[in-house]
Amino acid sequence: MADRREIWLVVPRPVRRLPADLAATTLLTLLTLLAVFVPVINETPLRVLFGLGFVLFLPGYAFIAVLFPEAGASPATTETGGGHGGPTEPDERPAPVPGTEAAAAEPGTDSGEGNSGATVADRSGIDGIERVALSFGLSIAVVPLIGLVLNFTPWGIRLVPVVTAVAGFTLGCVAVAARRRWALPPEERFAVPYREWLAAARRELFEPDDRTDAALNVVLAVSVLLAVASVGYAVAVPPQGERFSELYLLTETPEGELVADDYPETMAVNETAELIVGIGNNEYEPTEYHVVVQLQEAETEGNETTVIERTEIDRFAATLDHNATHHERHTLRPTRTGEDLRVQYLLYRDAVPENPTGGSAYRELHLWIDVEAS
Repeated sequence: MADRREIWLVVPRPVRRLPADLAATTLLTLLTLLAVFVPVINETPLRVLFGLGFVLFLPGYAFIAVLFPEAGASPATTETGGGHGGPTEPDERPAPVPGTEAAAAEPGTDSGEGNSGATVADRSGIDGIERVALSFGLSIAVVPLIGLVLNFTPWGIRLVPVVTAVAGFTLGCVAVAARRRWALPPEERFAVPYREWLAAARRELFEPDDRTDAALNVVLAVSVLLAVASVGYAVAVPPQGERFSELYLLTETPEGELVADDYPETMAVNETAELIVGIGNNEYEPTEYHVVVQLQEAETEGNETTVIERTEIDRFAATLDHNATHHERHTLRPTRTGEDLRVQYLLYRDAVPENPTGGSAYRELHLWIDVEAS
């Protein structure tokens, strides 16, 4: 026990004095930063789990803590006129008789109220339910405003600036809220009655009034476990969408911009044209791709194209993780002359057949060119 106290004393005093709810807000914010930026953890469902609370609740709760550092009076306290709504016990002393010296020395007795009633009447805080509801609403309002401000900065709306700005806003509000609470008398500060909640839950679960309550408690516990397990499974194993791969052809402008335009139409034998072959992996697994480039003499009748002669002019491969994209710079160099020659790009997964054709390819694209003599 002594060792634990010595370790606790190493923590700075302002941190040790943080109220339980503000300390939990700070801890959850730091855990979210770890779940987002640590390389191994950011690939687990913890990133989604902490991220939802970080965006939808924590900023609003910290801001509400700044606006309302005092405790709110509960309905029961307001009706009876006793209690502080805080951690201290209510004053159960009888009210002094009006007109006596005791009544003159007691503040607030002229109107027939004791200290507790005056405290409740002067208190302008909000209760726990209102605090939670406003926290969700303010978070939904604050986070987009932070993104709007970042949009006009050099950092823009990207992951690192947004997460850093929201975390900074939340921790800044926690610091201000803690100072405002410390400035209030202890009996007026807001405090989460987590000990009372735990005691009530323990009594409800382990000390039921009858067998019916015991059975309902078991059903409730099983329902909560099933709900948590279902949500955890949905986060850990998200449903897969359509599995497909992309194959596209781009060119580069003099300014360095990649566009799907300005393809070569007329070339000379052995003349070169720079093209960029794009491959996108949406197969939900790492995939090895092979691209075969052929120069073909073909005849077209209606919707049917017949290849008379084909010549392979290039081949390359790339291995991509899921949701990754690869751009391969390809130099097109026709090796024969002819009109309406077809340059066909054939995409294969894992392996290329002995005689690659458009019918056996997983994806294909082509362009038509006229090749003249040098």
